[in-house]
Amino acid sequence: QVQLVESGGGSVQTGGSLRLSCAASEYIYSNYCMGWFRQAPGKEREGVAAIDSDGVTSEADSVKGRFTISKDNAKNTLYLQMSSLKPEDTAMYYCAAGPTRSTYWWWGQGTQVTVSS
Repeated sequence: QVQLVESGGGSVQTGGSLRLSCAASEYIYSNYCMGWFRQAPGKEREGVAAIDSDGVTSEADSVKGRFTISKDNAKNTLYLQMSSLKPEDTAMYYCAAGPTRSTYWWWGQGTQVTVSS
């Protein structure tokens, strides 16, 4: 059974930092692209960052320079380091995995990030 379990969300003030984690099965972690998505109330889900099995990363323009996606191979864990947070970053953040950066088959349950001004 594929499981993606996110953690690390919370409430911070503008300019603060948070690190999200996503624990995955070794099979998923080693063979599939993984990404972070977010969805704010009343808005469509958007891709935030992605990393493929070779470690090549990409970030959305809205977070470039502030968010960093990374993997810890020893822990089969995906991270999203978020800094210089803004109120518009407030959303439910989801971890996902799939065969390509544009196709995701498995999703975590989400972790809430709230940034107050």
